Amino acid sequence: RPWGGDQFENLDKHTQWGIDFMERYAKFVKERLEIEQNYAKQLRNLVKKYCPKRSKEEEPRFTTCLSFYSILNELNDYAGQRELVAEEMGHKVYGELMRYSQDLKAERKHHLQEGRKAQQYLDHCWKLMDNSKKKFERECREAEKSQVTYEKLDNDINATKSEVEKAKSQYYLRTHMADENKNEYAAQLQNFNAEQRKHFNNAIPHIFKNLQDMDERRTVKLGETYRNFAEAERRVIPIISKCLEGMVSAAKAVDERRDSGIVVESFKSGFEPPGDFPFEDFSQNLNRSGSDGTISTSAPRGDGTPGSRPDPRHVMNKTKNKLWPFGTKKPKCPPSTPPPPPQSSSSSSTRVRSSSNLFPTTRFSTDLVSHYLSEIKTTVPRIPHNLKGLRRGVRDEVGPSPEDFSHLPPEQRRKRLQQRIDELQKELQKEVDQRDALNKMKDVYEKNPQLGDPNSLHPKISETICNMEKLRSEIHRNEVRHNLERQQTHHTPHRSQPPPAVPTSEHHEFDDEFDDDDPLPVIGHCKALYSFDGHDEGTLVMAEDEVLYIIEQDKGDGWTRARKQSGEEGYVPTTYVEITMEKNCKGAVTYI
Repeated sequence: RPWGGDQFENLDKHTQWGIDFMERYAKFVKERLEIEQNYAKQLRNLVKKYCPKRSKEEEPRFTTCLSFYSILNELNDYAGQRELVAEEMGHKVYGELMRYSQDLKAERKHHLQEGRKAQQYLDHCWKLMDNSKKKFERECREAEKSQVTYEKLDNDINATKSEVEKAKSQYYLRTHMADENKNEYAAQLQNFNAEQRKHFNNAIPHIFKNLQDMDERRTVKLGETYRNFAEAERRVIPIISKCLEGMVSAAKAVDERRDSGIVVESFKSGFEPPGDFPFEDFSQNLNRSGSDGTISTSAPRGDGTPGSRPDPRHVMNKTKNKLWPFGTKKPKCPPSTPPPPPQSSSSSSTRVRSSSNLFPTTRFSTDLVSHYLSEIKTTVPRIPHNLKGLRRGVRDEVGPSPEDFSHLPPEQRRKRLQQRIDELQKELQKEVDQRDALNKMKDVYEKNPQLGDPNSLHPKISETICNMEKLRSEIHRNEVRHNLERQQTHHTPHRSQPPPAVPTSEHHEFDDEFDDDDPLPVIGHCKALYSFDGHDEGTLVMAEDEVLYIIEQDKGDGWTRARKQSGEEGYVPTTYVEITMEKNCKGAVTYI
């Protein structure tokens, strides 16, 4: 059999490898775009997770927050560019490769079928030629045998004439058949040679040329997809750079001064600082005797005159029913001066903590008094202990309605009123626009009755006008309150001295307004050293050796606030009790 492939089988394997390589690259691109899609999806989920869930009005206005939200927006745009990269790769690379791979498979199959057909036809010609050759060879051998037989009988004297003639005719027949097979073999050989030349010079080169063109186009297509793969990434680089520049701009927009100003504006209360505390002399009733004479000390009162000290219940009170900071009110205060402890036997006197321990029992001089006075005056004043709202935190949600903003400090109340006015103005403008639209529609109906009845719009117009009047009234009411708040905020006089004490007649009315306050937490306990009748308002009756709960410590006025086991509260003289404070008590009073 002739060889007619000229590496046909090798080309078959090579073209199959080329298509497999293209499909492998297409699979790589598919996995690459899936990574881009997942990356973009995760970025969008991340942005969604950290995006503000509240409305823009409720969001913080700090530059740090605004910059962070800008970064989130830029990151969301960046995720969109990654999605665009995945889309470009899927459409222009992966999709194109898969379509071209299918086309290559079909074209390769066609070319290989043509090659196999040409090879099969050449094989058929070769078989015909080979058969004629074999037949010619066989007939030649038979003719030779007939010739030998004929010559042998012709030379044999014993052979009959008929045998010689028969051998002669057989010889002539075989010779004739050999000549015919020779001619047939020559014709088949000539035909095969022609077809073989045609096969190797025309058919096979044409098929190989088609396979070569196909493989070269596959190589070119791979190069184009490589370039498209890179172009899909490069096209988004300018937009990605803008996203990164936006993030850098957002970082530069962070302004610590502006954020601090927003904090100040948000929490500015408008309250005036409290005035100075007056000096309270607890030694005005003490007479001390020394070896060089008798010294009686009496410190001036808060108004600058000697004598009795001002009532501590009204040191920080200016007018009746005045709101204290953060909306809390002044609690009940103890009587002005606690009684001295009664004189008892030596066994009990060891337990008494007399007020005489405030000063040493040695020689008392005016210089020492001046030293104590200057030390007291230069001491940083503490926040008043009757500012109950500061230590007890936020009050329960039982209080003034949030609509009038009375629960807010003055400055914040003024801002909220202005916001409310702006909102009402917008609603009013909407109603005005709706009224104008209804009036125009009414005019159209009056000119063209076929379009509608103008009287059908009267109820809606009346309702709109009524809403406008309500909104104007509400706006006027809020503007009046806003103006009053602004005047109070900007024209409240500063106090250098504490306000005068409120007369005792107002004390009972003032106390009645705070009976519904929440109970103070227990911070310790005490044992009564003496009995106390509690005849003054706000004091607590106690018997000797009675155990009470401490809910407020002595702040220097000689009184301690206590609570009985029955729940009754009041003030008792500090010198009448033996106090034990609890350590790490959760209800301990903390001053800020």
